[in-house]
Amino acid sequence: MSASACLAAHATHPDAGMALALAAAQIDAQAAQRPGWRPTLGLLYLSEGFAERAAECLDEARRRWPGVAWAGAAAWGLAADGVEYLDEPALVLWLIDLPVAQFRCFDGRHPLADDWAGSALVHADPELPELGALLNELAERTRSGYLFGGLPSARLHRRHWAGGEPMQGGLSGVAFAPSVGLVSRVTQGCQPVGPTRRVTGAERNLVATLDGQPALPQLLQDLQVSLDEPRQAMAALRHTLVGLTDEGDAARGPGGQFGGDTRVRHLIGIDPLREAVAVADQVEPGMSLAFCTRDPVAARRDLVRICAEIRDEVDGDGSAPPRRILGAHYVSCTGRGGPHFGGDSEELRILRHALGEVPLVGFFAAGEIAHRHLYGYTGVLTVFTSA
Repeated sequence: MSASACLAAHATHPDAGMALALAAAQIDAQAAQRPGWRPTLGLLYLSEGFAERAAECLDEARRRWPGVAWAGAAAWGLAADGVEYLDEPALVLWLIDLPVAQFRCFDGRHPLADDWAGSALVHADPELPELGALLNELAERTRSGYLFGGLPSARLHRRHWAGGEPMQGGLSGVAFAPSVGLVSRVTQGCQPVGPTRRVTGAERNLVATLDGQPALPQLLQDLQVSLDEPRQAMAALRHTLVGLTDEGDAARGPGGQFGGDTRVRHLIGIDPLREAVAVADQVEPGMSLAFCTRDPVAARRDLVRICAEIRDEVDGDGSAPPRRILGAHYVSCTGRGGPHFGGDSEELRILRHALGEVPLVGFFAAGEIAHRHLYGYTGVLTVFTSA
């Protein structure tokens, strides 16, 4: 991709057509400074209030930029260059000058061919049955096994699209050839409150034993509460989550924080009679498990960390010419956002400060996709780089 391959714009307005016109004017002004720029792929994310007009917005986008293939979704919150739009009428645009041989749109009617793609951007309906298995199967169809994206978070109209008309249900996205430069990282928003333990006894979503000992007493020990004081215990349990890591993957990253392979899930119940705990996921013996809580300080620190890691990888070790970041895609959890980081749009401002003035778009999701897993309370940052 050329150094001016990606352009981004965003706008808020009560009328979807006017918001698109405002964003399009921004794109046109940027394009006027880049002779020869010809976009072939576009991302369009709409706020929930515009979801019902998704087909109209796509038709207008196709009219303005003929020949561009469009992908995107409707979401409760949108992310753009240093700005968050949370539960307000808005849209964001991202247009890429990328050879058409280097990407392919896919959905249920046009599935991704085996072993063509290097990686893929994915949008999937939150209520899709066996979503985890489908993501794993889709990852197997890529050479790297790497997916990135998220679940549309619009409450009523969970629409998404890739190459065709808006759809509800299923999954869709854009696959990229191995030659397209991508660097991606997952940032966690939770702080472990105890050690990482090995699951030694579990049935479906019920964890019976950790390191050979009953799970519930270990949870209460980590939280420093007792069931003899039920009010205090219940208050602590309501704010407790669980970090799960598959057997063989790294449970902790730098500084003792969760690594990118850890998936945070809700703690949905306890069983005092069996001294077990229930988790909102399937748990198997051999997994690693750590109890955790949401932590704004840890989330901020980890977000800065992944930006630094991405910049280091793009800059290289000096043995080859450094690459350039041409554009960025960010998916964050609806439970994060500016308020979790201390102020309006603070999460996006952290990204902008760390990455520089990079064209960035994304959305706040009902679940985040990275590698071949579905995450929660995380951010997934992916940058497109020069060759």
